[in-house]
Amino acid sequence: MTTAQQVRFWLIGAVIAGLLLWLLRDMLLPFVAGLAIAYFLNPVTDRVETLVRSRTLATTLIVVCATLVAVGVLLAMAPMVSDQIATLARKLPEYTARLYNRLLPILQTLQDRFDIDPVSVKEFEKVLAARAGDALRVVGTVLGSLLTSGIAFLNLMALLFLTPVIAFYLMRDWPRLLEAVDRHVPRQHAETIRRLARESNTAIAGYVRGQASVCAVLAVYYGVMLMLVGLDFGLIIGIIIGLITFIPYVGSFIGAILSIGMALAQFPPDWLSVAKVIAVFAFGQFIEGNVLQPKLVGDSIGIHPVWLMFALLAGGSLFGFVGLLLSVPVAAVVGVLVRFALGEYRDSSYYRGTAERLLVDGNHD
Repeated sequence: MTTAQQVRFWLIGAVIAGLLLWLLRDMLLPFVAGLAIAYFLNPVTDRVETLVRSRTLATTLIVVCATLVAVGVLLAMAPMVSDQIATLARKLPEYTARLYNRLLPILQTLQDRFDIDPVSVKEFEKVLAARAGDALRVVGTVLGSLLTSGIAFLNLMALLFLTPVIAFYLMRDWPRLLEAVDRHVPRQHAETIRRLARESNTAIAGYVRGQASVCAVLAVYYGVMLMLVGLDFGLIIGIIIGLITFIPYVGSFIGAILSIGMALAQFPPDWLSVAKVIAVFAFGQFIEGNVLQPKLVGDSIGIHPVWLMFALLAGGSLFGFVGLLLSVPVAAVVGVLVRFALGEYRDSSYYRGTAERLLVDGNHD
C-alpha cells in the first residue's frame, strides 16, 4: 500500500469516527467524563500501583477515595450553593438597579458629552426588573425542562452512576489499552506516530491536568476570600470565577465584572469594602499569572489562546457539553499535527524547490 493510499484510508476513518461521534453525542457524556477522569488520575494510579503491587487494587482505592471526596464536597457545599442561587435569583433585579444608581453620575456625564436623550431612572429600573425577571423565568423553565426530560434524566443518572464504573475500568486497563493501540499502529510510521502521540500527551496533560488544578485552586480561593470580605453570594461568584478561568482572558474579564460589580452594588458608601474585593481579585490574578500558571501549566502546551477559544466554541456548538470536554484535547492534538505538517512541508520540495531538496539530500548522504 502506497503512502497516498494509507493517508486516504486514515482520512476516511477519521471522517467516519467524527460522524459517529456527532450521531451519538447525546449518549457520550458518561464515557467522555470517565475517560477524562481516567486520564487525569492515571499518573496517581501508576504511583499507587508501585506501592500496592496491584493495578486493580490501586484503581479501586483511588476510585473509592475520589468518589467519597466528591460526595463529601457536594454534600457540604450543596446547601450553601442552592441557598445563594435562590437568594440571587430573588434579589438580582434589586442589585442591578442599585448598581445602575451607583453608576448613574458616570452615565449622565456620558449622556451630556455624547448628547444622548436621558432615560428616566424609574422607568429604566422597571424595564430592567422586568427583563431580569423574564430571564430568570426562562432559566427556570429551561432547567425544569432539562430535569423533567426523559433523555436528560437518563443522561444525568448515567453520568452519576456509570461514570465511576467507566473510569474504574479505563484506569485499570490503561496500560493494556495503550499496548493494544500501539500494536495496531502502521509499522512503517510507528516511530513517527509514537513521537506525535508523546507530544500530544505532553500538550494535553500540560493544559488539562494543569488548568484543572488552577481552576480548583482559584475557585476555593475566590469563594473563601469573597465570603470573608463580606461580599453577598461570594461563594457562588468565587466558584464561577474559578470554573471559567480555563477560558483565556475572557474568564478574568467576566470574573472582574461579577465580583467588582456586586461590590459596587452592595457596599458603597463603604468604599473600603469595595477596595477589599478589588484587592482579593487583583491578588488572585497575580498568583494565577505568576505562580499557578507557570508551576501547574507551564509553557509546553503550545495552544494559542485564540485557537483555544475557537475550539471551545466549535466543540460546544457541534457536540454540546461533550464537545466542550473534547475541544481542548482535540485542539492540542490538532496543534501537534499542524506543527508536524508544517515541518514536513518546510523540508519538502514544495517549499525548498526540487534542486535545493536534492542538494540537501546529497549533503545528508
